[in-house]
Amino acid sequence: MSTTAPAPPVEDDHPRLRQDAPPHRPVRRPSPPSAPTVLLALALFLPAAALFGDAGWPQALRVDLVPTLDSIADWVVDNRDTHPVFLYFLLHLSNTATDSVDWVHGLLASAGWAGVLVPAAALAWYASGAGRKGLRHAGVAFGALAGCGLLGLWDQAAETLALMLVSVAAATALGLLLGLAAGLSDTAQRVLRPVLDTMQVLPSFAYLLPLVLVFGIGTPSALITTVVYAAPPMVRMTSLGLRGADASVLEASRSLGSTCWQRLRTARLPLARPQLLLGLNQTIMMALSMVVIASVVGAGGLGESIYQALKTRDFGQGLTAGLAIVLIAVWLDRTTAAAGARTGAGPGRRSAGIALAVSAVGVALGQFTAWSWPAGLTVDFAAPLNTFIDWVVGSFYQDVPILGGTDVWAGTFTTWVLNPLNDGLQALPWWSVLMLAGAVAWLVGTWRGALTSVLALACVGTLGIWSKSLYTLSQVLVAVALTLLLGFTLGVLTARVNWAERLLRPVFDAMQTLPQFIYLIPVVQLFNAGRVAAITAAAVYALPAVVRITTQGLKQVDPAAMEASRSLGATTWQQIRQVQWPLARPALLVAANQGVVLVLAVVVIGGLVGGGALGFDVVKGLTAGELGTGLVAGAGIVCLGLMLDKLTQPAPSPAQKPAAADR
Repeated sequence: MSTTAPAPPVEDDHPRLRQDAPPHRPVRRPSPPSAPTVLLALALFLPAAALFGDAGWPQALRVDLVPTLDSIADWVVDNRDTHPVFLYFLLHLSNTATDSVDWVHGLLASAGWAGVLVPAAALAWYASGAGRKGLRHAGVAFGALAGCGLLGLWDQAAETLALMLVSVAAATALGLLLGLAAGLSDTAQRVLRPVLDTMQVLPSFAYLLPLVLVFGIGTPSALITTVVYAAPPMVRMTSLGLRGADASVLEASRSLGSTCWQRLRTARLPLARPQLLLGLNQTIMMALSMVVIASVVGAGGLGESIYQALKTRDFGQGLTAGLAIVLIAVWLDRTTAAAGARTGAGPGRRSAGIALAVSAVGVALGQFTAWSWPAGLTVDFAAPLNTFIDWVVGSFYQDVPILGGTDVWAGTFTTWVLNPLNDGLQALPWWSVLMLAGAVAWLVGTWRGALTSVLALACVGTLGIWSKSLYTLSQVLVAVALTLLLGFTLGVLTARVNWAERLLRPVFDAMQTLPQFIYLIPVVQLFNAGRVAAITAAAVYALPAVVRITTQGLKQVDPAAMEASRSLGATTWQQIRQVQWPLARPALLVAANQGVVLVLAVVVIGGLVGGGALGFDVVKGLTAGELGTGLVAGAGIVCLGLMLDKLTQPAPSPAQKPAAADR
């Protein structure tokens, strides 16, 4: 995706051939018109197009794939038990997935809560370097898992852990294999990069539909979806680590007569260890977020608790289950991050022996205790949380003096913002919308990005979901505007005021770990089900990422430029507007890009709470068995994601072009 730095080329085994190669010619890129010119042209063109052109997508250019996909779905359902492909491959794959998760869950159950807590703490201690410095990470692991028990969600956490362990193991193995191919072969890298870019902009819901079609509702669909969703970070980081290996070390290894396999085993992989562990860390985080989404197709565990809470509007239950997921994420994140940051030799055999001995004691202790967490050691947080949210809703929903209340705000926002924007988009001729998307993408990025965005939007029309896509697009645009307005404001604040950054950092850490479903529950109670609830949840979910990237971009502005502006008497506002903002433009575009991707993911999930359009069709396809409708809506979401990604994907900076040319 756009946020990934371009991978360096594979180390060349024949440097002389590279020296003899002719110099690269500079690539001429046509300069896009200036922003004021484009905006003026659009301001004149779009109203004229709406007045004189026909709205909507032409019927002659539509292809109705729903009947065909429904027929395929029916055929799959009818032949699951008889066709050789299912009998001799997919059925075994499905059974293996189910058996693996059941086996790991049975292992965790037989170990008992003490047999899980103590080995987890011992593993964290050893992975973070053992000794005194490892005690803090061991304490975090112990406290996080004990917190799941205190919340009364030990059984659900064990189910989630079982699914997590199997899916992360499979995703890591798959990511390593593909990452090795991409890291050692330029051809494989060129083939995999667009696939990974596309996978990264796909909303998580879009992964579920095809797998539900093949495997049905249950553990196999949830597990394989999680594996596919979590593997890309491992592929990227493995490739990046292999390609970034120190050239002098590789040359020394080559001069000693090592083979390619020996160089890979003794030089490339050890040098890539930090990137590999970072890839494992990101894979774990992605898998943890996906197992919650996968609860829609029967994943069970903590995700099921959150999904049930969303259906019953039980904020206390949902947030409690969300906190348990945050605790698991903190445990896994701190452990893998500490392992990746460790330098020098490993802890040694003595430390390994201590960790094994402590783990064995924990497992033995688990045999004398009940496998589930003692009921007397739980604390009910759901009831007070529900009391609090009831008070908030009762105080701010209606009849608030002067302000009116959230119910009035939602109605006003829908009447004056959402409806006019949707009506305006629906009134435009299809070709003017394509031209608008292409112009913005070209202005922000490259002509290739503009072409991709136009083709993606054209696919939406061809699939016959033009009107629904514009309906979803209007929600995404409003949510992105809210996110960027709040995110850029808070980003400027945290970049210039240290105490504000220290205050907001733990809040954003927790917000980025909470599952997407959690955000829907309180906003539905405050704004009622509908588009406003989905948009609010999406904006809140995407806000931390936008603030973080904005803060980082503004802080990385050249200090010399800041000092020069200060010496010339620039005020704080002048420094922000005329120095930091222009110099941080690439980072701000990346922030906008991330905001778009995250907003799109939640707006789609907003179909569960009345967001309508494509999100509703996807949910309907999953829950009502109308897979043809769901698959077409999922394809439309993919196209919208690609288009929006290109609209916010900045062109490569001049410093990146020579590197790209060198490949």
